[in-house]
Parts: sequence; structure tokens; C-alpha cells
Amino acid sequence: MRYDSLSSRAFDVMIYVLLTVLTMCCLYPIVHIIFASVSDPARLVAHKGVLLKPLGLTMDGYKLIFKDNSLLVGYKNTILYVGLGTLVNMLMTIMGAFVLSRRDLYFKKYIMIIITVTMFFGGGLIPWFLLMKDIGLYNNLWAMILPTALNTWNMIVLRTGFQSIPAELEEAAIIDGSSQLKLLVNVILPLSKATLAVIFLYYLVGNWNSWFNAMVLLKDRDQFPLQLLLKEILVANDSTATTQGSAGGVVIDSASSATAFRELVKYCAIVFSTLPILMVYPFLQKYFVKGVYVGSIKG
Repeated sequence: MRYDSLSSRAFDVMIYVLLTVLTMCCLYPIVHIIFASVSDPARLVAHKGVLLKPLGLTMDGYKLIFKDNSLLVGYKNTILYVGLGTLVNMLMTIMGAFVLSRRDLYFKKYIMIIITVTMFFGGGLIPWFLLMKDIGLYNNLWAMILPTALNTWNMIVLRTGFQSIPAELEEAAIIDGSSQLKLLVNVILPLSKATLAVIFLYYLVGNWNSWFNAMVLLKDRDQFPLQLLLKEILVANDSTATTQGSAGGVVIDSASSATAFRELVKYCAIVFSTLPILMVYPFLQKYFVKGVYVGSIKG
């Protein structure tokens, strides 16, 4: 008995140690980026190894970020795309999941096969681009909304969650005179809050991080979302606009200074673009386990 107790305690200690190490591995990149974003750019470029504190506290990087009008415009565009896009995503997903969850739907098996096939096969990037252009989804607001209006996997998960609701409740509502719309609004949706919260967060994060469709379908820079501008800063080194001039008394007048501030702007841009999602996630995280479990418990 004592041996079992000691073995159990040793196992618990190992689990806690492992989880602590994994937590530190996950948190350190975030801590590194935050500390780097408020560090002196010259010292930051010269620093090697682990960063556990700011290297000379400064807000010059954020002053440059807010001085650059293109990033603020991108932020505004992203909020618009995320708000409208997530609304369309949820409406399309709820309607599709509700229809597919009906037990008396004709040819439901074959419809599900056709829908599932779209998860694995597509026409390719060039045919997709030509199609988007032909139907008018090029260089306008709806180019960021309609092509990703419905995610097949999210719809299947939500449909499975709807199917887990007891049929007796639906039958009782119908006997009381509820239409299909009232059944959905008054019975199905209130009982699926956890799954809906998870699907909502999936769409919210996906829309916030989206940049590829904008790169392909948007031409005017004043329509670019924040993530596409961040991609240019991080990948294409297109940060000329944010590394010229002065901000807060900081004058950038040499190649070395430009390089240092370019690194600083990268970290500030990451924090600037990630902060809203980090603020929203804790409020919906509690629904994750319950929502995914309910949405996946049935096939």
C-alpha cells in the first residue's frame, strides 16, 4: 500500500514537472516578444541568448507603430473583416448544421459525402482566383468575407453537437407549435452554447490571422488587413515607412539605426496585432473542453 502511494506521488511529481516545463516553453516566446518590444533597439540587436527582462525600457517602437498610418488603417480593416466575417461565418455554419442535423432530411448521407469531399479536394489556386475574379470578389470588402464564409469542419462539429440534443425536446417544441426557426432559436441554440462558443472562437482567430486571401484578392493597399502588413514587415522586410523620420525624439539617420529599429518594430507589430486575441481568449477558453467534447462525441 505504501509502495503504491509512493509510486503515485512520484508519478504526480513527474506530471507536474513536465507540465511546468511545457508551460514555460509555451510562455517564454510571448514573454520574449513583450520584453523585446520595450527594449532599446541597439542593445536588442546586440543581445544574444535568453531575454528575461527589457534591455533599457523604451516605448519608441510603439511610437513608430502608431505614427505609421498604414498600420492603423490595417487595424481598422481587420476589425471590420473580423466582425462582419465572423457574423457571416456563424450564420452560415448554424444554418448548414441545423439542416444537416434533421433526422428526416432526404439524401442526408449523400449530401454529407459531397460536403466532406470538399475538405480534401479543391480546384487549385489559379482556378480559384479566376473564379473569385469572375464573380466580382476581387479588390473589395466581400473578397475577405464570402470566400471563407463556411468552414466544412466547423459545420460538421456543430451539426454533431445539434444531433446530441435529445429528440424528445424537439418533438415537444413542435407539438407546442414551434416552427423550425423557433425550434432553432429557442431550443437548439440555447442548448449548444458551449459548442457555439468554440466555433465562434475558431472563426474569430482564423479571421484575425487571415492574410493569404488579402494577398491574392486585394490590390489597393488601403484595404489591406493588419496581418498582411505584419507579414510584409516580418517576411518581406518592407518596413521602410516605419523606420524613417523621427518619433519621440528618436532620429533614424543611419543604416545600423534603421536595422535596429526594424527589429524593434517587428516585435512591437507582433504585440500590436496579437493583443486583442489574447484579451478575448481567456473569456472563451472555459468552453473549449466541453464544446469540443460535445461536438465530437457522436459521429
